[in-house]
Amino acid sequence: MTRLYLKDSAVLLILCSILSGLVCAQSNPRARDLGIPFDGNPGPLNAITDVKGVEVGHTTLISDEAGTSSGPHSVRTGVTAILPRGKDSNDPVFAGWFTENGNGEMTGTTWVEDSGFLEGPVMITNTHSVGTVRDAVIAWRLKKRGPDKEGYAWSLPVVAETWDGYLNDTNGFHVKPEDAFHALDSARSGPVEEGNVGGGTGMICNEFKGGIGTASRVLDAKYGGYTVGVLVQCNYGQRDQLRIAGVPVGREISGAKVWDDDVGSIIVVVATDAPLIPTQLKRVARRVTLGLGRMGSYSGDGSGDIFIAFSTANPQTSSAKRVGTFAMVTNDALNPIFLATVQATEEAVVNALIAAQTMTGRKGHTVMALPHDQLREVLKKYNRLVQ
Repeated sequence: MTRLYLKDSAVLLILCSILSGLVCAQSNPRARDLGIPFDGNPGPLNAITDVKGVEVGHTTLISDEAGTSSGPHSVRTGVTAILPRGKDSNDPVFAGWFTENGNGEMTGTTWVEDSGFLEGPVMITNTHSVGTVRDAVIAWRLKKRGPDKEGYAWSLPVVAETWDGYLNDTNGFHVKPEDAFHALDSARSGPVEEGNVGGGTGMICNEFKGGIGTASRVLDAKYGGYTVGVLVQCNYGQRDQLRIAGVPVGREISGAKVWDDDVGSIIVVVATDAPLIPTQLKRVARRVTLGLGRMGSYSGDGSGDIFIAFSTANPQTSSAKRVGTFAMVTNDALNPIFLATVQATEEAVVNALIAAQTMTGRKGHTVMALPHDQLREVLKKYNRLVQ
């Protein structure tokens, strides 16, 4: 398979028009553009990259290979990389993680739990590519920085997954080490692509097309003016449970059934520049569940709902000799950060649904995108449309 990375908008527009059943995700409106109301004050980009230093990169793999006598291999998958201090930094960040339901995977979290540090990027891909991406991150870090002065190099990468086997030939193992390298090397600050991109390429959310979404909140100056950014890879939930802006959208918009139960998963990454320590970041990660609850999620038994939060404050803390010093927000001042996390999580999921496009993949399966016009009509019916 020739590695063709769909990152250039002009190339993507051409390819999307060629590949059957695929529609481009470039230049799509976001949730606020459709008049969906949200609480809180977003950052300039309304993205996780509003947290200074954070970079995001995607590798998107979309193709139809020759396959076998049983039919072509429909490749609808990829890799997403989130680098807390950017790809040129080797400075760990304080972090904490939480799992609401554990039918999924996020590698490296036992050391995050014990050490309180995230050392390297957070990667997201499909379920059966976790091992490939994990090993690739180790190789990428070795290539970029080499071993230490004693000849050693040590890494326990954080790699998370959701299952894309309805649309993607997930057992074809199409994600290769170079795809993880590309996601890492192409990571940048600025606007973040959403929808059918990166690890979210083949994902489904509430039986509509899902994928990658992001949002942010900036706290009032009286609360420190800190920024909280969220990125989601959403692949969970049943249609009839979907709520947007408090409206039972999933019951109002009919469509083809995809799941008979609440299966799938969601991975959520929370970034902030607020000076938080690991125990506080674990508390932040827990609040993601409340944002998902606003969307109607109840974290079914078949879902892997796993979240990680990190702070870009307190640089060089891990390299201090014997005694390190750091700043922290006091516990009784955390409420605005908790609220920002809930708000940004909710909007990030909606942004993923709005950006995602109808996709046809494995065995001819088609998953429809959430129809924008019908969504606006439903919100108008419930007096929740703001424009």
